[in-house]
Amino acid sequence: MTYHPKSDFIAVMMERGFLADCTDYQGLDDALIAGVVPGYIGFDATAKSLHVGSLIQIMTLRWLQKTGHKPITLMGGGTTKVGDPSFRADERPLLNSAQIDDNISGIKQVFSQYLEYGDGPSDALMINNAEWLDGLNYLDFLRDIGRHFSVNRMLAFESVKSRLDREQSLSFLEFNYMILQAYDFLELNRRYGCLVQFGGSDQWGNIVNGIDLTRRVLDHQIFGLTTPLLTTSDGKKMGKSADGAVWLNADMRSPYEFWQFWRNTTDADVGRFLKLYTELPVDECDRLGALEGSEINAAKIQLANEVTTLCHGAKAAATAEQTSHDVFAQGGIGDDLPTLSLSSADIGDGISIVQLIVKSGLAKSGKEAKRLISENGARLDDAPLTNAGLMIDAGALSSPIKLSAGKKRHALVKLSD
Repeated sequence: MTYHPKSDFIAVMMERGFLADCTDYQGLDDALIAGVVPGYIGFDATAKSLHVGSLIQIMTLRWLQKTGHKPITLMGGGTTKVGDPSFRADERPLLNSAQIDDNISGIKQVFSQYLEYGDGPSDALMINNAEWLDGLNYLDFLRDIGRHFSVNRMLAFESVKSRLDREQSLSFLEFNYMILQAYDFLELNRRYGCLVQFGGSDQWGNIVNGIDLTRRVLDHQIFGLTTPLLTTSDGKKMGKSADGAVWLNADMRSPYEFWQFWRNTTDADVGRFLKLYTELPVDECDRLGALEGSEINAAKIQLANEVTTLCHGAKAAATAEQTSHDVFAQGGIGDDLPTLSLSSADIGDGISIVQLIVKSGLAKSGKEAKRLISENGARLDDAPLTNAGLMIDAGALSSPIKLSAGKKRHALVKLSD
């Protein structure tokens, strides 16, 4: 569809590649022109940190605020107890209230880097849907809210249909999730005047349900806008790397490893990622993305610096770049590398190099570490590591040693006493 937006926000969404679909372009555009529009995204607390797969949503809220509107970050303290079944092959593990609260406290850390919270017209709000979900009376909820949902229609949504078509179990608990998410939108509109819900394109059915429910119960017009589900140019799901999820919290993924993830972006993705994950002007993103050969590496470093600055601060980005330079350009040891600290008691009479590779996070198992060594992919202080039976004693760690897996993943091992 060709649409010429009047509002700054929709213009940004369209030109930077954030927009997959919208329930009513004209209606939302008019609302954005008329005044401050509160908009929300829900984040279920299934882990202690979000990963880079959520970054497109966080940047959506950041641009909403930068164009004069009000972001709402909705923590799923209630919905996490059910679990979103959208496009999953199996049921999410159920968490108790203490685990959920612990996860929420971890997730909250990242938002203060991207959004300004406060009491002003466009200041962000942090809300927990347990506020209204935990106290629901089941019979009242069935009578007042459940009657507005058609099971026939719910079964037709792609997120549910794909699960049933594959003959995979969908529990009644999970089936209720879309009703609860729709109810969230209703309550946010009633309590906070929220006019728009954002989400990945897999959330389209849930968003439409909320819009329909709010119209039926409150007779209010609200909107939905979805972003594309991102994969890298080689088809991999955004948010994953060779060694697991790329978390946004520094205590789960060091700023150096985070920086390195972006530095290793495939050439074909550089321009697109600059538009989505940085605030560089679109023309500059296009220019950098069109570079070729060795010049594209400078664009990747700028991408890594810009994204890391937003997530972890300018100092962390500068330190990560310097560490990368020390490790790659000079073959030295960077101070910001992921570090494994061991005591003399941990080492005892000696610890195998295989154990060190696993403990430092460069391999997930001893078997994987041995294969890395046998395939000449491991290095010790930049020298090829060929002996999987090598033992390291406390004396060998009188100064830190550097372990490497391939050309791009490194860790330090040092004595802590």
